[in-house]
Amino acid sequence: MNRVSIIGINLRTGFVLTVASLAGLSMFFWPLFAPPQPEAMAHSSDAPLTFLIAMPVILAVVLAEMSSGGIDPKVLALLGVLSAVNAGLRPLGAGTAGIETVFFLLVLAGRVFGPGFGFAMGATSLFASALLTAGVGPWLPFQMVSSAWIGLGAGLLPKRVTGKAEIAMLAAYGVVAAYAFGFIMNMWFWPFTAIGTGLGFDPAATPWENLHTFFVFTLTTSSFGWDTGRAITNLVAILLAGPAVLAVLRRASRRAAFGAPVRFEPAIPLQKGP
Repeated sequence: MNRVSIIGINLRTGFVLTVASLAGLSMFFWPLFAPPQPEAMAHSSDAPLTFLIAMPVILAVVLAEMSSGGIDPKVLALLGVLSAVNAGLRPLGAGTAGIETVFFLLVLAGRVFGPGFGFAMGATSLFASALLTAGVGPWLPFQMVSSAWIGLGAGLLPKRVTGKAEIAMLAAYGVVAAYAFGFIMNMWFWPFTAIGTGLGFDPAATPWENLHTFFVFTLTTSSFGWDTGRAITNLVAILLAGPAVLAVLRRASRRAAFGAPVRFEPAIPLQKGP
């Protein structure tokens, strides 16, 4: 199976990704350990901070690889093209019964080009789609980090699985990722909504009690509706289009020869005529 990691994960990049993930988790789950303000718009003042956390993380991944010679202009061009295509796919289904067309290509690209590329593409494609659909808001940094994790996870799936088993694995991952995305995205606003109800955040409760309440809130408001629509979209798209898209991406990878070393041959002198 043709699979390359065009943004390699070495010790330094792995450290950067680990720090990025920990920072992202703290963005979502800090209300469980530090009681937030009750105002529903409290995250609006946090948006600049979360942008400052999310965007440098993505830049750090790219810059770390550029400094080690692990990235070249072809990779940046491919990242830009696929992010633009993914951004263009999102308006086809976003906002309609949970149908979300932005994740299936991300999963397939992460599978073919590796976890580092999947992480970067997840963040950049969500950022580009937000600009395209006027979806910029305090939720955007959270969407970027969550999507980056989906691309990263796709690149970390077992390498030896091929053929129909690979498609089945990617489809199952798409379903799990859909529910995981809905779950973690609910956390960014849940502590500031449903206050005073049985499904709301309780500053006096323990983190585990609040987490249990949040599970119930997510199941009743999101999992059986929007998240299921997103999961079905991923499942159908990967099963139907997955084999063809994987073939195209792998063919592009072979033709681009990302892993081929660059050699400079001595110039052949021109022969003069008689």
